[in-house]
Amino acid sequence: MKINCIAVDDEPLALDIIKDYCTKVPFLNLQQAFDNAIDTMEYLRNNRVDLILLDIQMEDFTGIQLLNVLKVKPYVIMTTAYDNYALQGFDLDVTDYLLKPISFERFLKGVNKVYDRMKNETQAPEGEKIAAPPADVSDKDYFFVKTDTHIEKVTTSDVLYVEGMGDYWRIVTKNKRIMTLMNARGIEEVLPERQFCRVHRSYFVAMAKIESIERKHIKIADQRIPIGDTYQKNFFELIEKKK
Repeated sequence: MKINCIAVDDEPLALDIIKDYCTKVPFLNLQQAFDNAIDTMEYLRNNRVDLILLDIQMEDFTGIQLLNVLKVKPYVIMTTAYDNYALQGFDLDVTDYLLKPISFERFLKGVNKVYDRMKNETQAPEGEKIAAPPADVSDKDYFFVKTDTHIEKVTTSDVLYVEGMGDYWRIVTKNKRIMTLMNARGIEEVLPERQFCRVHRSYFVAMAKIESIERKHIKIADQRIPIGDTYQKNFFELIEKKK
């Protein structure tokens, strides 16, 4: 499987590094490289890409502004020298957030995430983006996750939502937050299918804990959680079934 991508960065050296990294990854096909968001936007109007390697801080039109105006968003990996855009990036459904200077190892880790997700979506039946967990975990009242220091037991009914945080997932419960180094597939396997739904690349929510839904956001315990375009249909179908 090939991933058609473009790179966008107004720093020539940074752009050259990304271009060089792309040539080293067999499954990446770098179609174009741009030094500004305006030309990028024009290119995307007429060309389909799977992935944008996108700088944030650019003159005239930022990477964030570009994502906000795109009607159809491919996978996005943000590349930036600033760490204060991470939360905003995940709200915009980005796959990864790379801080400059970017090592090839870290770059490879990011594009591998895109590769795995595209492969999973290609193999899934039409309209089904979530891998169903084994039947024996559908009604579990607890599960275990590994943290940096130990393995922790999590009571399923206490979980409000699970949030992707770069290489980690944060399990938010009534009383605490647990950080676990686990990929999305691992999270899907431990969360009971009947009780949780993936609503965004970076969020799983406990259906019973939803307080309200307004447009494309879910409210749980004063937290506004975005509903990603990819997961919108499946989520609202589940809501209809529970009426």
